[in-house]
Amino acid sequence: MTLLGYGEEIRRIRAGKYMEFDMPSQASTCRVNTITAGSNAEWLTSFHESDHDWLFVPRSVLCVEVGVDINTIPDDIHVYRMDTRVYPGHCMMVLERSASASFTFINYALCSDEKWNIVLSSDLFLDEMSNLTSEGGVPLERAGPALSRAGGTGINIDGVWVVRCHCPVILQRWAQRPRLWPPQDVVDKVVSLGSVVTTVGFKGSINRYLEWRICFNMGEVELVNTLNIAQAKVFVILKMILKEVLKPQNKEITSYVLKNVILWQAESNTPITFQERKLIHWFIDALETPRNAISSAQLPYYMIPERNLIAACGLQDE
Repeated sequence: MTLLGYGEEIRRIRAGKYMEFDMPSQASTCRVNTITAGSNAEWLTSFHESDHDWLFVPRSVLCVEVGVDINTIPDDIHVYRMDTRVYPGHCMMVLERSASASFTFINYALCSDEKWNIVLSSDLFLDEMSNLTSEGGVPLERAGPALSRAGGTGINIDGVWVVRCHCPVILQRWAQRPRLWPPQDVVDKVVSLGSVVTTVGFKGSINRYLEWRICFNMGEVELVNTLNIAQAKVFVILKMILKEVLKPQNKEITSYVLKNVILWQAESNTPITFQERKLIHWFIDALETPRNAISSAQLPYYMIPERNLIAACGLQDE
């Protein structure tokens, strides 16, 4: 595994390089932050090993939890209140306050819900962002929230537009549960990184075109980067098994599901027990979880356990 490029030293080198890609978008003149996501951000793949995943985060939009004081938020930001009375891990974004300056892509994505609240539609927002990012590369078939384009180097670029989300209650609920991992300083950092909502409603909902999924991309990257080398290698082997052996047709098991398997495994065991000489033991242990998840159609999301990661995925007996 180390010779294949999954050792600790090469991961650290990758970390610095990927951070260099993100730095220009953090300048104060940029209206959209670009953040490296996926396996690249987790230092688990080299530059040309897999597709490039990026988050596009507009600075002019913010989603907040009920109870958050919006008077502390600058006037040039559109503020939406989270309505979480939907499937766990999802929400609707109800307009709380328009920004002092209007942005066309936001206005075109607004509509009314059944109670005549003005809400930001995830479907319409994604359509607007698709038009906004129509230049550069060859567009590919849309896959979930990702707007994919074929790059000139043979590497596809998956861009996901998200909205910043301030949800302290949800994050504190995660932070305060009993655990053996990660250490408290990492827990605090994950909380400080906050969350985003992305343009994915619950598959079984009649209002899914209005709904958004609550995600913790930056925090999850921090958690994966905190795994020791043995845990990271187990994660990589699981993804190899997924790609080369399981090859799921209906995407019922994905690399994201496997990431959650690894995070639950790490939280439930003392870190010192994860040693490279026990790699196969922990791999077999981790492989049991997706097997049980498939048979029961149940796998709780690591950050919000009430959300079932494989709910409404269309699993069949075979």
